[in-house]
Amino acid sequence: MIQKGTFLKVIDNSGAKNVCCIRIVSNQKYRYAYTGDILLVSVKKLRAKRRFASKVKKGQLIRALVVRTKKKNSYFSGDNLSFFENSVILLKKNNKLIGTRIFGLLPRLLRYSQYMRLLSLCAGIRG
Repeated sequence: MIQKGTFLKVIDNSGAKNVCCIRIVSNQKYRYAYTGDILLVSVKKLRAKRRFASKVKKGQLIRALVVRTKKKNSYFSGDNLSFFENSVILLKKNNKLIGTRIFGLLPRLLRYSQYMRLLSLCAGIRG
């Protein structure tokens, strides 16, 4: 469950390391965001190696897609899926990816969304 003020880890190569949630864009009626929701985030920390060649700057407001949450996702098959951290992938205004690579695994839930391209860029699929 992600809400306003939650710090999130960025798992793509856009140059950002940590971001903070400002607003939930996809479901404005709800207080919490889950896997597959879009957020408006502020960049808080940049990666050390890519600080000068980063595609984003510190303090910039960007859209982000939630791909991992600590909260368990229950499926109809009886499986429960959770991760160790809350993670996002940064997006442009037209919901295209800023980065070109995704580090780590992504949940199978994203296969049935409009972000099918993410699964070809990640290391594997879980759940």
